[in-house]
Amino acid sequence: MKAVRLAAAIMLLASPAFAQIPKLNLLQDKPSKTEDEKNAEAAQEKAYKDSLKKIPDQKAPADPWGGVRSDAPSAPAKSASTAKSKAKSTAGGASAN
Repeated sequence: MKAVRLAAAIMLLASPAFAQIPKLNLLQDKPSKTEDEKNAEAAQEKAYKDSLKKIPDQKAPADPWGGVRSDAPSAPAKSASTAKSKAKSTAGGASAN
């Protein structure tokens, strides 16, 4: 008798958990879009792309202290070979003076 009561209690406690599990039907066919829906979606996409083209390019932030810093971030990056050749010419010219 206790076993029946225990089984009934377990079933009563487990029933809310079963109610929360969604029943998935993976074989369900999705309705296809109508021609009007496809045209409306294409028009929205075209309008979105056109609006993106109208946005002006953003200017680089002004850096009034850029010339004061030793390595200015706004200066274009130089290649390693160009930097080495300038360093050698500067070093040779400094020792000659």
